[in-house]
Amino acid sequence: MIIERPSHARGRVQAGWLDSRHTFSFGSYYDPAWMGFGPLRVINEDRVDAGAGFPPHRHANMEILSYVLSGGLAHKDSAGGGGVIRPGELQWMSAGHGVEHSEYNASDAEPVHFVQIWIQPSRLNHQPAYAQREAVPADARGWTLLASPDGRDGSLPVRQDAWLRNVRLDSAETAAQDLDPARLYWLHVAQGSVSVNGRDLQAGDALGFQAESGTLQLKGTGEGRADVLLFDLPE
Repeated sequence: MIIERPSHARGRVQAGWLDSRHTFSFGSYYDPAWMGFGPLRVINEDRVDAGAGFPPHRHANMEILSYVLSGGLAHKDSAGGGGVIRPGELQWMSAGHGVEHSEYNASDAEPVHFVQIWIQPSRLNHQPAYAQREAVPADARGWTLLASPDGRDGSLPVRQDAWLRNVRLDSAETAAQDLDPARLYWLHVAQGSVSVNGRDLQAGDALGFQAESGTLQLKGTGEGRADVLLFDLPE
């Protein structure tokens, strides 16, 4: 089964300083048909004005990943984690049994644009943890592993049998990924435009794959470079 989630169908929250698009139910946006996909619970695309952000607030029992598309995101948490995340970098915060954190635009002049992801952990009440992965090199070709259960190949070690891969495609550049029908896959176009097995997708569009086999064939279709996230998840 292939699930389509076009960008325009997502939930939207605007709060003056914040413009946020929600792939799944989150906060004041609630749709019982879109409560997550396997352990993938949240994909929020946020744009935050200069100098603004989210004051300290608490989370528990969630693996939280932040992937910056432009600008800088300043993070600080009660477990000692902190720093500024730049474009192409990925931050991991495992909320564990409970942690308080804040996220602000690191600039007083420019907006920040980022994707925040929540994944339910395989076990509750871990010790909170934090790490940050360096940006994918500008000349990288093919898939880059950003997060995994064991932290292989420089990826961040999330506490779930979940794998997050990234690929960037110039116009007419291609990439492929085999599908295991025993796994779930969620493909999210963070920026740019691509063709996925003949389906044209724009920034913010997504496809879910359940009990699907074969190979995903991706091709960059826009003038700018496409940035694609692919989640490989347990059922």
